[in-house]
Amino acid sequence: MTATMTATMTATTTETATKSATRNKKTKNAASAAPATRLWYDHVESPLGPFTLVADGDGRLVAAGWTDDATDGRMAGRLRILATRSDAEFVRAANPGGLSAALAAYFAGDLAAIAKLPVSESAGTPFQRSVWRALRTIPCGESRSYGDIARAIGRPSAVRAVGLANGSNPICIVVPCHRVIGSNGKLVGYGGGVARKRWLLAHEKHAPLRG
Repeated sequence: MTATMTATMTATTTETATKSATRNKKTKNAASAAPATRLWYDHVESPLGPFTLVADGDGRLVAAGWTDDATDGRMAGRLRILATRSDAEFVRAANPGGLSAALAAYFAGDLAAIAKLPVSESAGTPFQRSVWRALRTIPCGESRSYGDIARAIGRPSAVRAVGLANGSNPICIVVPCHRVIGSNGKLVGYGGGVARKRWLLAHEKHAPLRG
C-alpha cells in the first residue's frame, strides 16, 4: 500500500465522520452555554497502513489506531463517536502536541519516542483504566500474559476481564496492548490484526532504543 493510498483511506474515514458530526450539530439549538471542547486529529504515516490519532486540548492522546479494512473496525467506530459528540468540535491539526511526530519516530525505529507521551483517562471504567495503566509498565521489547497483568493490578482471578479490557484499549501502541500475549506464547487477537501485532513485537525487539 502506498503512502498516498494510506492517507486517502484514512482521511476518507475521518472526514466522513466529521461531516456527519457537522450535520448532527446543525440540528441542535444555535445557542450554547459553554464553548465546545476541541478534539484534534491527525494522520501518521505508518509502514503498517493508515493510522490516526486524536488528542484533547491539553495535548493528551484520546484515541489512536488503524482504520482500514484489515482491522476489526474499533478505531473507525471510535472516530465516529468522537466526531459526533454534541459537546465537542472535531478539528484536523498537524502534529497536535507533538504526538504525530513522536509516533512517526517510533515507526522509524526510535522506540523511546512514545514512552512518556501523555494519555487521557477520560474513557473506560476504573477497572479498564487500571489495566491500561499496567500495560504502560511493560518494558519495550518484552511481553506479558493476561495472567501477568491480572496479578499486576491485584486481581489475579480476573484474567478474562483483563483480556476484555485489553481489547477495549482506545490508544494503540502508546498504551501497548500488543505486548500482551497468551499464556502459551501465542499472539491471540489484536484489534489492528495479528499480522500488525507480530510486526510491532518484532520491531520493538530489533529496533534500537534511543534517548
